[in-house]
Order: sequence, then C-alpha cells, then structure tokens
Amino acid sequence: MYAIVDIETTGGNARFEKITEVAILIHDGEKVITEYSTLVNPGKFIPPFITRLTGITNEMVADAPQFYEVAKEIVELTQGKTFVAHNAHFDYGFIREEFKSLGYSFHRSILCTVKLSRRLIPGFRSYSLENICAHLDIKNSARHRAAGDAMATAKLFDILISKDREEIIQQSISTDPALMKLPPGLDRDEMNRLPEETGVYYFHNERGNIIYIGKSNNIRKRVLSHFAEKENTKSLSMKAEVCSITWEITGSELVALLLESDEIKKHKPRYNRMQRESYFQWGIFKSVNKDGYIALKAARIKNKDEEPLITARNAEEAAEILDMQVEKYNLCQKLCGLYDIKYACFRYQVNQCNGACICKEPPEEYNRRVMQLVRKWRYENQNFFIVGEGRTRNEQSVVAVERGRYIGFGYMDAEFAATSPDQVKFFIKNYADNRDVQRIIQRHLHKAQPDDVITF
Repeated sequence: MYAIVDIETTGGNARFEKITEVAILIHDGEKVITEYSTLVNPGKFIPPFITRLTGITNEMVADAPQFYEVAKEIVELTQGKTFVAHNAHFDYGFIREEFKSLGYSFHRSILCTVKLSRRLIPGFRSYSLENICAHLDIKNSARHRAAGDAMATAKLFDILISKDREEIIQQSISTDPALMKLPPGLDRDEMNRLPEETGVYYFHNERGNIIYIGKSNNIRKRVLSHFAEKENTKSLSMKAEVCSITWEITGSELVALLLESDEIKKHKPRYNRMQRESYFQWGIFKSVNKDGYIALKAARIKNKDEEPLITARNAEEAAEILDMQVEKYNLCQKLCGLYDIKYACFRYQVNQCNGACICKEPPEEYNRRVMQLVRKWRYENQNFFIVGEGRTRNEQSVVAVERGRYIGFGYMDAEFAATSPDQVKFFIKNYADNRDVQRIIQRHLHKAQPDDVITF
C-alpha cells in the first residue's frame, strides 16, 4: 500500500517554514482507493510570492485547522504504507518537522517519483512534475495545489507501475537499514515513536526489567545504532532480550549525563558496564614546586584513589584543556607542563607571561590565578547553578551545586526571574552526589559559557 502525498508551504526551508495544505491519496498498487485533502493554518504569514504561486491566501487558511489538529489523521492514513511523493525529501522533510514540533517522531518508508521516473522513463531534460506531466499528457487543473499535484503524481505512479518489469519500484523504496536489524521481540511501531531529542533511554526485557540504560543527543539515532553495530557476544545477547524501550527527555546533555549516571547506579542493569565517565583515563594534577609555584601537569590516572582536578579521555585532550586555561588565566606554559624547558617559556618571550617560569613573578600572585582555575574545576566551597536547554522552548534546565556538593537538577520557566537562590532551588529534585557526577560537572564547566553558570 502507498500513501501519495503532496503539500504546499510558506517557503522552502522545513526548519523555519510551515505547511499550508496537505493531500494524501491511498493507492493499493492498482488504483487510488482513498482521498484526503485539507488546508492547514500555518500560524504565520504567507508571503505574497507564495500566494501568487499556489493561490493560497492568508484569508483562506485563517479558519483552517492547525497541523496538530490533523496530525492524527495523517498518522493513521500513512501508517504501514510507503510514503510516495514527487521530490519526496521535500514533502517528507516538512511533515517530519511538523511532527517533531509536536514531540512525535514520524518515520515511513519513502519512494520518490522523481528518482523512479529517471530509472523507468529516462530521457527527459527535466523531471519536474509540470514538465513530466506535459510530456505524458497528464492533466492537472489545480497545479501547485496539494490535491491537484497529488492526483497528478498518482497518475504518474500508475504509468510507472505499468512500466516496472523488474521490480524497480520495490528496489527504490528507501527504508532505514537499522530497522531491518531490530530485536525479534521489539515492535517496529515502537521504534517509530522514539524521539530524536536529548535524553535517557531504557531497554527492558519481557518481564519489564531494565537491562540497559544509555543517553544520547538523539535518542532514536542512538538506539538504532545499537542494533546496527557489528555484532558481538554482548550485543547479540542484549538484542535477543530487548522487548520494549522507554525514555525520558532531558533537553540538556548535562542533565542526561547526570540522570544516566544516577539511574545506572539505582537499577544496575546487567548490560551496563562501569560508569561511562570512568573511561577517562587521564587527568590534570597539581603540585607545588621547590620555588613555591603551583604546577599543573597532565598524567595518566594510575589508580582509582588518585584525585585529578579534572579528567580527560587521553593525553591530547588533557593538553588541549591546559592550553586553553593558559590563555584564559594568563598562566605559564612551563609550569603547566606544556613545554619541558630549563628557562623562560615562549609566552614570556612575547610578553604574554609574567615570568613565573623564571621566578620573576611572585608565587603569591601567580598561585592566586591558578587557584581561581582550581576552584572552577573543583567547585570547592562554591554555590552555583548551571542553566541550559529545557525539554521545551519555554523552559530551561537547572543543575544545582551548594557548598561544593551536587544537590540535583530540575526545570523552570525560561522567563522566570528568580530573586533568590531559594526560589530556584524550589524547582530542584534532589539527587545523590558522588565522584562520577562531580567529574561530569567538572567537565561541563570546562566548556560552559560564562552566562551558563550563576553563582550565589
């Protein structure tokens, strides 16, 4: 079964423009059996040049349903069918974006009649719907209207079916390769409901027990990647057990990391190995040299009892972190272990270092700047909030640290103007502090923008 779709829009960019009209024709492989068409109120102004092209005016859509009001019908009409359109990525992209704004992931197999026409009826200079209809004598009395163009596409599709002697149509249907490798106990419709947003996801077995927890900036993409990965003993075993997937949207990557860490410790899923952050095998350590200067150095973490100021994945990342802080806090390259030299560092030679490397700057002055950095990394005796993206456009996430300890996270209205820390803490849900979350927050602070951190 096929759903032949055509839409009209306020412009060409699916991220910023909106749908003004939708037509869907259900085709059973032989003929059209169902017709559906509706104007859609885009919630924004239709430019004059679009009106001249389509004939759809702002007055025409003023009393039309908004997309969310017709979304259920579109889902039901296209469910289990191949999405067919002329230049399909345009129509499909707009409809997916509209559903995304509603918090729903719209996924269908796709068939583009432009690409299919090039294979089955080659030789035309242009494969625009207008040109190909003119050559094939397909009448379209409502050009640039969804119903007219959808019916013209259906007539073109009939011709393409009649010319398909080698099952090219079936070969041309685009499906997500990862969906072909789904666990045997997992329903495909459940995969289609997965959001393409930041959050934490949970794999459950047939008894509903959580067997794996992960986080991602795109939950659906990451979940599919689990099932598309090169198969090993662990992945095969886990795939055989997965029967359902649940998730929690966080909006913020930092909150997703903190929630994932807490949930893994709480549920102890059998397929989660050690806390993800423990894979950071390098750290930056501090010491005091014989002249009284605080020296920083990147080194491998040799045992779990060592407490680096901040962790890194490898030596290169640790050096990059130090290099950035040298610039920001006016530190010495030599005392940060970036250059193994006996005399002055290069920054001193270009008047960008105050001379701590050759004992010219007093240790007290230099160490004061180092400790500013250390306090940022360790957030010792500090009280602050980290604000970030929320689950919707109208809210923001808040991670709270009080007296140097992580106390939890929450969400509040993006326009909320707090006048005291207690007002913000009202929105915070308490979570446990531990070494893993400390490292997660430390690493986030390293790349956070100044406006993201609010001290109190």
